[in-house]
Amino acid sequence: MLLLVLFGFIAGAGTALSPCVLPVLPVALSVAATGGRRRPAGIVAGLVASFTFATVALVYVIDALGLPDDLTRNLAIVVLVGFGLLLLLPALSARLEGWVSRFTARFTPRREAEGFWSGVLAGAGLGLVYAPCAGPILASVITVSATQEFTFDRLAIAFSYALGSALVLYLLLLGGRRLINPLLRRTAWIQAAMGIVLIVFGIGMAAQWDLRFQSWIADDLPSALVNPTKDLESSDAAINRLADLRPSHFSRQAEQIASGSRAVQSQPGTASNLPVIGIAPEIQGTREWFNTPGTRPLRMAELRGQVVLIDFWTYTCINCIRTQPWLNAMWDRYGGRGLTIIGVHTPEFPFERDAGNVEEAIERAGIEYPVVQDNDYAIWDSYANQYWPAEYFIDADGSVRYAHFGEGDYSHKEEVIRELLEDANRNPGAGLTGAEGMEAAHVLLTPESYLGTTRADRFENGLLLPGVHDFGPLAKPGADQLAFGGRWNLGPEEALSRGGEIAVNFRAKRVYLVLTSPGGPRTARVELDGKPVRGRDAGVDVKLGTVTVRDQRLYSLIDLPAPGRHTLTVRPQPGIRGYAFTFG
Repeated sequence: MLLLVLFGFIAGAGTALSPCVLPVLPVALSVAATGGRRRPAGIVAGLVASFTFATVALVYVIDALGLPDDLTRNLAIVVLVGFGLLLLLPALSARLEGWVSRFTARFTPRREAEGFWSGVLAGAGLGLVYAPCAGPILASVITVSATQEFTFDRLAIAFSYALGSALVLYLLLLGGRRLINPLLRRTAWIQAAMGIVLIVFGIGMAAQWDLRFQSWIADDLPSALVNPTKDLESSDAAINRLADLRPSHFSRQAEQIASGSRAVQSQPGTASNLPVIGIAPEIQGTREWFNTPGTRPLRMAELRGQVVLIDFWTYTCINCIRTQPWLNAMWDRYGGRGLTIIGVHTPEFPFERDAGNVEEAIERAGIEYPVVQDNDYAIWDSYANQYWPAEYFIDADGSVRYAHFGEGDYSHKEEVIRELLEDANRNPGAGLTGAEGMEAAHVLLTPESYLGTTRADRFENGLLLPGVHDFGPLAKPGADQLAFGGRWNLGPEEALSRGGEIAVNFRAKRVYLVLTSPGGPRTARVELDGKPVRGRDAGVDVKLGTVTVRDQRLYSLIDLPAPGRHTLTVRPQPGIRGYAFTFG
């Protein structure tokens, strides 16, 4: 832990010397150049506090209150423009300084606080701007999802990172003040000029100039300049300690199940002589139950004597969707013969936590077996699971006997069910059903493609950063590449259309896109190879080249007669959110 804190401090200092800080530096120098001699110290104090808060705690606040993802950036713009106006209006600035000094006099002697607290205010705004510069060490520690546990270790590493950056910036600010001291005879002019710098920077942030600059340096400058501490942050020592830092919430029982499940996956054999992988954990930490009498929770202890199939799924996962016909067939055939299927819905995206959305997905898929919401990943973690879909086969004594990850191998899985039923003295009936899941194209498919900045990959636009962007004319993407055009508001998990468009060059038979439309239905135009998609090539959700987005789910956009390479273009109305493309 101490070594990781030290790495974070060094990485933060290195970040303060990287090109990422260049958009922030003129603003910091502008604020520090005028005012009291304590203002530089106040600036770094405010920067450390707001940077640490923004990168560790604010994500929990935003998630709890349902606030927009670009809140921190908008706050920074307001603070910096407001401070610039104060510098342009000396009378207002003096009044605010006097009010702050009277308020803080009880904590700090006036002669020691001169300019300090106004510097804290400006530094707080800079910390919010500086947060996206966080390097891999900090990014590995800080979560973009508020579902992870808040720990002191995360806070300590974020603070050390901010402190390393702040100390380097403090030296730069002191140097800047020394250079500008000979000009202080024209204090009013200098203060006004610095105010203009802050206002221009705030306007530039609103217009995404800083993000474009960061994208440019990331694309066109050598990596040694863009991230001078890369070797340190990617060292074995840092990586190993990051792994140790992540909470090990998997129990010994879960680790045993995971290890045994991987073993049976890597050595597939006949259904006979199935090993005992481990005792199935009790079902706990659940939310809503569906398809049970009175929505009553099920417990493994109550299911002794039954063969149980645990299926981990989420309703926007195309691999899960393709498996559901087989699961439905197993329930129809064996549900009355001693088999209980429990669909454990563990969400990938935030909107998949909504019980109403899950219920609609259950009805849409024709699922009649019990389903439970696992919003907090309690059941997922009890199996140390890592996959959607994942199926665990449990015998009548409550032991996990087999596991399967992903699609396919349907006949073998049915043989496992039949053998476990026979071992429990249940009659499975005569012969296999021959049931299969939905068939995927037998070609090398374009990989799943996420639109949010956290997992975005293979975009022609280069480095994608959170915030509102105007990408300009839509570029033609290369093979298996994507491209944004027009205006989009990018978040960690999703892309919100502001009147933009997106294209993907894919190889597949079918194309799906996870979409939502908060506040009411909206439409998106769908084009294949530059023309409105025709009826025979359209997915089930596309009518006359248009998809109407209502529910938060996976939409079928393209369904070709045969796999091939094509370019799909989607032009959603403003307000539609996209999450991920999948291909089949």
